[in-house]
Amino acid sequence: MNFTALCAALAVVRILPNRSQFFLHDSVTLSCVDSENSSDWTLKRNTAKNQKTDWGKRNGSQRIIDAVYPFDSGRYWCESRAGARSEIINVTVTDGPVILQSPVLPVAEGEAVILRCIHNQASSSSNFTEFYKNGLLIGSSSTGSFTIRDVSESDEGLYKCNITGAGESPESWLSVRGCELDSVHFHPMYVLLPVVATCLLFVCGMLLCLRRIVKAEVDDDVSYTDVTFLHKEPPKTNSETISELKVYSTIKPGSC
Repeated sequence: MNFTALCAALAVVRILPNRSQFFLHDSVTLSCVDSENSSDWTLKRNTAKNQKTDWGKRNGSQRIIDAVYPFDSGRYWCESRAGARSEIINVTVTDGPVILQSPVLPVAEGEAVILRCIHNQASSSSNFTEFYKNGLLIGSSSTGSFTIRDVSESDEGLYKCNITGAGESPESWLSVRGCELDSVHFHPMYVLLPVVATCLLFVCGMLLCLRRIVKAEVDDDVSYTDVTFLHKEPPKTNSETISELKVYSTIKPGSC
């Protein structure tokens, strides 16, 4: 699963009702949503009819399918003019009496996931429901819902439910992404740290500039005076003194 592409694309498929399984003849609305409300996205799909563009009814940036059928089951995604793609969602349409309501997009580790089993007849006499993962029973409920707390990647798999006396839902894949790949929920610390670092750098820069200005002002206050140094001959060495004495000793009085 390419989460890097999802982060780069900055667009997701919004589907209403917010589930991946639908009853026959349900009305479904899909749209592309990004952080900039851009119109540079087109909804596409790959279903049994292999229709990528001409399907549903356009309503602005939305696509509305008034009544879905099993051939509408398949993969749906948003695609930009530059070829970027959003995360792909899988849609299942069943003519059976029971569907499973589960997250359409991947969920982040640590979150709670609620699975609901829905009967197409609200007046069903039985609500006792069993939930399965990869064909194995994981729990039961008298309310028709089941919660997976603190979800982790080990919870990925195919899920389905069964309502006693009513029937079984199709299977849907639950995807879980690691916290480090979470592009939707940011921890405040991840935003605060860069801001603090930027502020510290700015303050340090201002202090450095202030120090240079103060130093320049101090240098301007210093007065200068011309100073003349008198040359002073170094003292003669002992050898030079002895040499002079020898010269004077050779001079005889009255020789001039």
